[in-house]
Amino acid sequence: MNKQQFINKLTESLQRLPANDRTDIVHDFEEHFEFGLQEGKSEEEIAASLGSPAQISKELLASYHLDQVDEKTSAGNMFRAVWAVLGLGFFNLVIVLGPFIALVGVLVGGWVSGLAFIASPLLLALDTLLHPQSFNWFNLFVAIGLTGLGLLVVIAMMYVTQFFMKGFVRYLHFNVRFVKGGLKDA
Repeated sequence: MNKQQFINKLTESLQRLPANDRTDIVHDFEEHFEFGLQEGKSEEEIAASLGSPAQISKELLASYHLDQVDEKTSAGNMFRAVWAVLGLGFFNLVIVLGPFIALVGVLVGGWVSGLAFIASPLLLALDTLLHPQSFNWFNLFVAIGLTGLGLLVVIAMMYVTQFFMKGFVRYLHFNVRFVKGGLKDA
């Protein structure tokens, strides 16, 4: 593969990046070719030493989306980062997707439990409206207690969510370094 073919494939693979980032990356790879040619290497040798443009773009996309998560942690950025890291290889399907699904399950379960506890007086009121003969003072006090517990669970879930998200982003960074082979200096 010559320089132009390499650059064209790389540019095509990086279409999901913003134009200015894509231009900077392509310029960097063009410089690699210039330096290699000055050292007496052929374009084919330089392209072979750089690797596959498709794999390079997957690694760059994963790094870009992880940087987006570092800047602003949101559900959308997190899902895009996970998806980009999954694209690095079949290995990541098990290593990233499994823990991500488990993490989402734990977080959803915690949030749903807390919000359900908070809603318990509303459910008791609805039950009392539909079946007035079923009202029981004990149920009212349990619902009030569950509301307090639900508020504590929701407050705890805010911290747990933040902690898990930061930890998972670190795990994704580790995974990208591992796939790139950069754990030697970690």
